[in-house]
Parts: sequence; structure tokens; C-alpha cells
Amino acid sequence: MTTTGQPQVRAARTVGRALRPTTKALPEHARAHNRSMVLAHLFHEGPSSRADIARSTGLTRVTVSGLVGDLITEGLVSELGVRSEGKVGKPATLVGMRTSDFLVVAVDLTDDERILGAVMTLVGDVVERRSVPLEGRVGEAALELLEQLCRDLLALADRPVIGLGIASPGVIDTDGRVVQAPNRGWYDLPLAALLTERLEVPVHVANDANTRALGEFTYGEAAGSGSMVLTIGEGVGAGIVVDGALVLGRHNAAGEIGHVTVVDAESAAGSDEEPAVCACGRAGCLETVLSVPALRRRTSGLTPEESDAALASVGRKLGIALAPVVSALDLAEVLLAGPPDLLDGPLRETALSTVRERTMPVIGHGLALRMAAMDEDGALAGAAVLVLSGQLGVS
Repeated sequence: MTTTGQPQVRAARTVGRALRPTTKALPEHARAHNRSMVLAHLFHEGPSSRADIARSTGLTRVTVSGLVGDLITEGLVSELGVRSEGKVGKPATLVGMRTSDFLVVAVDLTDDERILGAVMTLVGDVVERRSVPLEGRVGEAALELLEQLCRDLLALADRPVIGLGIASPGVIDTDGRVVQAPNRGWYDLPLAALLTERLEVPVHVANDANTRALGEFTYGEAAGSGSMVLTIGEGVGAGIVVDGALVLGRHNAAGEIGHVTVVDAESAAGSDEEPAVCACGRAGCLETVLSVPALRRRTSGLTPEESDAALASVGRKLGIALAPVVSALDLAEVLLAGPPDLLDGPLRETALSTVRERTMPVIGHGLALRMAAMDEDGALAGAAVLVLSGQLGVS
């Protein structure tokens, strides 16, 4: 349902933190960097005076006044009137982001059966929601379906759309190029550039697990000190935030835990389990046992007791794969994003006990392994953050 009657300016819901910058601001980028700092303050803290912004950002009041003036001219910020403080002297004039005057479009490609999309406000509220069945489409057919859904969502927007964010499975580079997404049949696909040209709106694309981590970090309850969000759908991936920064890796492939081998000839010896061939072409990857289709197949037709045992067996394999990652990064928590009926029970509990068995007590005993807080909207919220970051410098 479309929301109506929103105030022109509203403070962020529970948006209290920003990602730590990972690149140095060069002199030629100083103004854009400072502009982002002002917008980020208003986004996270809500309506503020120019003096408040200066104190928070460390910028001079003259610089802040100039930037606020420019942002008012652009229509992104407006003056809200004076603050009633009861203090001696001229009362401060508040300014705020016009968050209710703009929208973003977000698309989640994580699900193995459908593409999910939404029109969202800048603070993460869903205004309109649509989904289309994949019906086995891959390659060009999947791309055409995605493009049409994006067009439909853009047509639903009743306010200016500042950009479109897409959470895609696979390895995605910083330009939004899909290096490889075997489950979608996409290889070396310049998805962001292609859709930007076709849709005539800025498009930002990132790995679905990374966007999920952004959503949980910005709008949810993920620990900024060290958290991994494990997305489990048609495939398995992970987004990692450590010390307030998203971990990408040298090939933009950090978190591809789904393609770690957990079943091989040696580990399968003496059992009836054979390493299954993965979409990546190798056999025995974590994804072949932990993906939603694999879990559904494994538990189909079983009694509740047999199903619990089967899920616990997968949980142990997950724990074995997680233990070295948790130990190397000293993570505070691992969040599971996927169907609770499969994940939140024997699988999660066994995975946690396995990690604790295989790591130092100081690391494993304090680890939390829980379900993600944002259910299916986590990746959509993260896709919205992609747009906020890419277009406004806000995260």
C-alpha cells in the first residue's frame, strides 16, 4: 500500500550509524566529501542546526553554511524553522533532509524462485512491492525479466527516484559489473552500466550478501565491530562488516563461503553422501548442501526427527566452514538470512556448537549465531543503501 500523509521532512527510523570510510579523501574530492558528511549527519541524526552539523562533522560553520545553501538549492534539504530552546540569544534555525520527497527503487535477486522489488523511501520504508517468478530463466532471459520489473517499479513511483539498487548473487566488482553469477548464468555482465543506459536512472549493483550486510548494519541490529550476514537462498554467500567497514577483498569476492568445499571423497567415505556438483563447476561446495533447494531436497519426505537430524548434519558442515573465518576475524556474530523453518533450529544450533568446538574459547564462547533481523527486506534495504551511498554519499 502506498503511504500517504507523511511529513515533508522526517528523521531516520533507527539509522544511527554510518560505515567507516575506507578511502582517503583527496583534495579535489574535498567538496563532495564534505557534502556527503553534511548529508550523512542529517540522515542519521535528523533535523539539526548549522552549528550542530559543524560540531559533528568538524567542518567550519562557514563551510557548513555554504554546503547547506547548495543542498537547499538542489532541493535535498530544507529549513524547518527555529528551535525552541529557551536560551538567551538568537534561536538556531533547523535544517533537515527532505527524505519524504524522494524515493529509491530496490531489487533483490537472492531468491531461487522469484525476483523481488520495491519502491522505498530514503529511510527504508517500503511504499510499493512487486515480484515476478523466475521460472528457471537464466542469462539474457533473466536480464530481460529484471529490466521489465525495474521499469514497472519506476512507473509506480509518485516522487522523484534518485537511483536504483540491485542486490545480485555472484562476484560483483565496484563498477557494478557481474564478474560471475553461475546461478543466474551471468558472466562479465556490465549490469549497472547497461541498466543505467536503458532505464535512464542511476543504477548501483553489488553482491546480494554484501547488500544484506549493509541493510542489517544501517537499518537493523548487526554489530559494527565484527559481523557476518550469511544469505541462504538459491545459493550461499556472506557479507562481512569489520570495524564499521564492509570487507570486499582483492577480487571483490570476500564472503564467497558458499564455494568452500565441505564434502569430498574422504569426508564422504563410509556414508551414503556423495559430493554434489555445484553451479561453479566443482563438487562438494557448501552451497550444494546449504542452499534452500538442497535443504528442501534433503528433508523432503522425512519424519520430524529425521529432518532434524538431516538439518543438524548440514549445520555441522556449516560450522566447520565458519570456524576459521570466525577465528581469523574474531567476529562477534553470524546472522543467518533465509527460511527460519530450515535454519532456525537444529541447523543453527549445531553450527554454533561446532564453531565453539573448533575455536579458542575467547572467540567461540562469546559468538552469537542468530537469525537476521530484517527477514526478506534485508537485501532490499541494503540495495537502498547502495543508492544512498552512490548518489548522496550516505551509508
